[in-house]
Amino acid sequence: MQWRAAWATVWNEVRYCSAACRSRKVTRKDRELEDAILALLAPLGAKGAICPSDAARAVGGEAWHELVEPARRAARRLVAAGTVDIIQDGRVVDASSARSPMQIRRRSSGA
Repeated sequence: MQWRAAWATVWNEVRYCSAACRSRKVTRKDRELEDAILALLAPLGAKGAICPSDAARAVGGEAWHELVEPARRAARRLVAAGTVDIIQDGRVVDASSARSPMQIRRRSSGA
């Protein structure tokens, strides 16, 4: 989610980037995907990364394909929380504009 000038006075209260996100809300499955991302990243080093599909597989089993886009959204929420970064071509990218293929890694303490 990107900062918008219209939200300047209420930025700390902004929870959704659009009406579509607001109506979708965060489900139990979404939280499971966030937890899976963090669990998969935990044993990896500072430079270790995973794909959103790894989290989708961990949560969805045989139906993991349906969870790839929700896993990407989970990664974006974790970026907004300051926990992870989204990487493309070896660089940290803006989560709101990141498209596939992407990787997720723990945010370094210096970021």
